[in-house]
Amino acid sequence: MIVVTGATGNVGRRLVALLAGAGRPVRALTRRPGSARFPAGVEVVGGDLADPATLGPALRGATALHLITFAGDDQAPLENAPQILDAAARAGVERVTVLMGSVEPGPVERAVADSGLEWTRIAPVEFMSNALGWAGSIRAEGVIREGAVDVPSSMVHEEDIAAVAAAALTGDGHAGATHMVTGPQALTVRDKARILGEALGRPIRVVELSIEELQQGWRAEGFGEDDIAFFTAMTTERPEAGRTVRQVTGRSPRTFAHWAAENAGAFR
Repeated sequence: MIVVTGATGNVGRRLVALLAGAGRPVRALTRRPGSARFPAGVEVVGGDLADPATLGPALRGATALHLITFAGDDQAPLENAPQILDAAARAGVERVTVLMGSVEPGPVERAVADSGLEWTRIAPVEFMSNALGWAGSIRAEGVIREGAVDVPSSMVHEEDIAAVAAAALTGDGHAGATHMVTGPQALTVRDKARILGEALGRPIRVVELSIEELQQGWRAEGFGEDDIAFFTAMTTERPEAGRTVRQVTGRSPRTFAHWAAENAGAFR
């Protein structure tokens, strides 16, 4: 039995579907089991990562666990990972994947490494779904406002992140690894605007913002200085394409054009 936390999120719901589609017993943990929708055969269990006392039914009989690094609607950092991992070990869990919230290990990743369980870190560098943050301005004005618009980055499709996690949960050779997951192409914001425009059948204009303007916007949204420093680094030092998806899953990662065609409706 594989337990997936964050099971209704962008990666979690895809991971649940991939595991179920491969015939693996999978249990989806959610705080709202009554409203969750998963493929047939998936066991849905209520529980809250912020309260390890609620996790007993989810962990019972499990041998593998996919863990996220936050809890709750406000995505507050998970502060009780040692307790969760202790409960998992007592329940019989042997293998853990952790979806990293940044490219550097944080408290949850360190707790996983100290747990005595077999672990793999899944480190996506930039989700393609981040482009949905441009949807409002594209719908209203046909404009993307962004900084560092000529710095290339390699966004990754959430399905590919899930596929790497599924491979680590079900296969051998991943223990102690940190899988940095990227898409197949290093694209600038101007490249992404062109690709989205092709999917929509109309041009999209790019307006470049200074880093200071970006930071002011993040502060206005309520982000703290640590978050702003991380956002700034990811904007100005975007990662290039790697080979992890192909090496781990045996197939090429999905392109941004693929994602844009799937999600064009959000921008219309």
